[in-house]
This record gives sequence, structure tokens and C-alpha cells, in this order.
Amino acid sequence: MMRTKVCMFVWNHFTNDARVMRECTALSEDAYDVDLICIHDPKDPNLKTFEEYNKHFRVHRVKRYPESLLFFQMIAKKLRQNKFLLLLAVLLLLLLVYLMPIPVIICTLFALIVLKTKLKTAIVRGSIILRMILKGTKRKYDIYHSNDLNTLPQGYICSKFRLKKKQLIYDSHEVQTSRTGYDSSFYGKLEAYLIKKIDAMIVENHTRAKYNEDLYGFYPHVVHNYPFKQTEVNIEKIDLHSLLNLTEKDKILLYQGGIQTGRGLENLVKAAPKFIEGILVFIGDGRIKRDLEKMVDEMGIGDKVKFLPKVPLAELPKYTRNAYLGFQVLNNVCFNHYSASSNKLFEYMMAGVPVVACDFPEIKKVVQKEKTGIIVDSHDPGSIAEGVNQLLANPGLRSELSKNCRKASGIYNWLKEKERFIAIYETMRGRKA
Repeated sequence: MMRTKVCMFVWNHFTNDARVMRECTALSEDAYDVDLICIHDPKDPNLKTFEEYNKHFRVHRVKRYPESLLFFQMIAKKLRQNKFLLLLAVLLLLLLVYLMPIPVIICTLFALIVLKTKLKTAIVRGSIILRMILKGTKRKYDIYHSNDLNTLPQGYICSKFRLKKKQLIYDSHEVQTSRTGYDSSFYGKLEAYLIKKIDAMIVENHTRAKYNEDLYGFYPHVVHNYPFKQTEVNIEKIDLHSLLNLTEKDKILLYQGGIQTGRGLENLVKAAPKFIEGILVFIGDGRIKRDLEKMVDEMGIGDKVKFLPKVPLAELPKYTRNAYLGFQVLNNVCFNHYSASSNKLFEYMMAGVPVVACDFPEIKKVVQKEKTGIIVDSHDPGSIAEGVNQLLANPGLRSELSKNCRKASGIYNWLKEKERFIAIYETMRGRKA
């Protein structure tokens, strides 16, 4: 049987992207042949530029930096490390300025600008986009699939800038017009333009689908961000107590995920001294991790708060199973956060770990309906502490909520969402773009 060829784009290194992994795997196990194009990380020497996950699912990582920029960076690094070379370089530069003043001054200024200003970011991103487009046009694909707005231009150019147009799916994991880091009106205008060019759109939940309908006039497909269901044989644990030099009596109060702004993590640290027992553990990395570590030091609560780096996606459940409870305490800093039903909520559920969660519509709906945790005001450290202490002081309640988590995992898992996802692709096959 001829397989439908799919080219998918994602703007990350594809090392911990659970949703994209599930989607690509599902397609490759069905009637599709998938090439995923993502970004290489030059800081990770073990990360491959090409990987074959199975016979019908391959990953291609394009270079992050253009060769000219790498050359400038290498020269700058060598000069910083060696004062003698730096002196020689200065003398040579002065000689060249004397011999050819205008060209040398222009080239020097350009090099400094590229290395030190926003132009560097523009060059890097432009290079990545171009490499993705070139990679996306090397093979004949039937369907293009762009994950989030930052790869939609690539998908649009590859699928529509041709005589025989191809299908284009826009899989928006976030609310692109209201999310942290996307403050410029440019993103809204870009999405509003490109969304008219797509053939199908996927969003994470119905709150976001309704938002999209109000904004653009159509209701997209909904594929929830549910993880793979954990089976009874998946009970292996990595001993977090030993790893963190804790006693068996120490209850682990777990946050796993990106250490980023808007996720209520500062409030977790502020709440930690009010917990009647237990150790707050962060597993993950991100921009504000150092700030949180500094905050813990200044508060003198290093014995109550511990940090671990992010772990491979496949290994994460082995850590999660150690937790007495888990946190999902997003702050309402944008509609993207307010409307989230993040993978983290369901990862705790799969491990039988009750949650202390924020009072946002999609999260609250699941937690209260299935009775899998405690809802708190995620902006108030006092409210967070009350929720935590309620579970700490009542092991019977915690046990009941844990049982509800395992029961609910039969509903909120990828097995059911996979059928919806494949059905979207089935409607695309053979349809004219």
C-alpha cells in the first residue's frame, strides 16, 4: 500500500516534545510516512542531525547557525581566550585600516553588529527558516504539518508556492495572539494572514477552539494534549529520595516542566515555608531557574526546596511516580495560560499523583469532575499552602484522589485522541489543496 508522505515542522530540538512525538508515531504506525524537520542544538554533542525512530518516521535537524556567523563566533572566542592572539589581531587590524580604511572599517563594524545586536537573532532565525524550507522541498510530500506559528511560514511556502499545491495543517499548541514572549502585534497579523491559506487547523481544547472561532470565524479540530496511558507493567521508579538525600518519610511535592515565567513557580517557593511537611522538588530547566535558586537561598529554605535538571521524556514517569502530589499552578498572565490544559496535568494523573491546581476553566473542569486534586488560587502562596496542607494532613483523602487519578487515566489518554487525530488526516488524503 502506498503511504501518504507527510512533512512536519517543529521549532525546537525535538528532545522533550511529547505531543509531536505522539503525533508522528501515530502517523507512522498508520498509513503515513513522516519526516519531522526540527533544529539542531550545537551545545549538545550527542544530538544527531538525523534519526530514524522507525521505518516510517525520521527526524531531520537543521543547523542553527549560518557558517559565517559560526566563523565570527569562533574567532571571537579564540581572541578572548588568548591575549597574545588578541594583541596580534589588533595590530593586524590597525595595519589593514591603514592600508584599506573604508572596507576594513565597514567589515569590522558589520562583524561587531552581527555578534552583539538583535541582527544576530534575525540572521539565526532567518537561516533556520531557510534551511527548513530547503529541507521541506527536497522530497515530494502530500501533506505539510506546521506545529505552532513559528513554523507556519515554512509550511505555507513549501505547500503552496508550487504549481501543484499540497495540503497544509496548522497545529497550534499555544494561543499565538496572547502568550508570553509574543507581545508584538506582528504575530497576530501574521497568523491572521496565514490562517486563510491553511486546509485544516488543530488546537488543544474547546476553550481555545471557541477563541479561534470568535477571532477567525471557524471552529478548528480539537486534539487534547493527553499522554500515553501507563500500564500496570510500567511501575519502575527512579529513587528520588536517594538521589536527593532524603529519608523515606519525606513526602515529595513535585513540579515537573519548564522553569519559565507565568507558571506560578515563585509562588510555590513562597508557599514552601508554610507546608507542614514535605520537600518541594523542581524537575526541569528554564530561564528563571537561577532566579528561583537565588530566591531559595535568600529565604534560607534550601532544606525544603530541591532542584533537578530536566530528564528525557521517556524517563519522566519514573520520577513522577515518587510524588505525594504534583503542581499545576499557572498564573493568568495571558489567555494562553488561562485556557491551558497542559500535558503536565495528565502526566500526574497517569502516575496516580493528585494535583494542587489553578482555578482555570480546562484544568478545573477535569480536576473537579474526576476528583483528582485540590483547586487553589495559584496567585496566592497562602492558598497554595492550604491546598498542600489539606492533602498532607489527610492521607486518606490523598489515597482516594490517587485512585480517582488511575481511574480517570482510562479516559484522558492518547489512545482515544489518536483516533481523532488520524481521522483529521484521513479527511485530508486525496483532497485537493
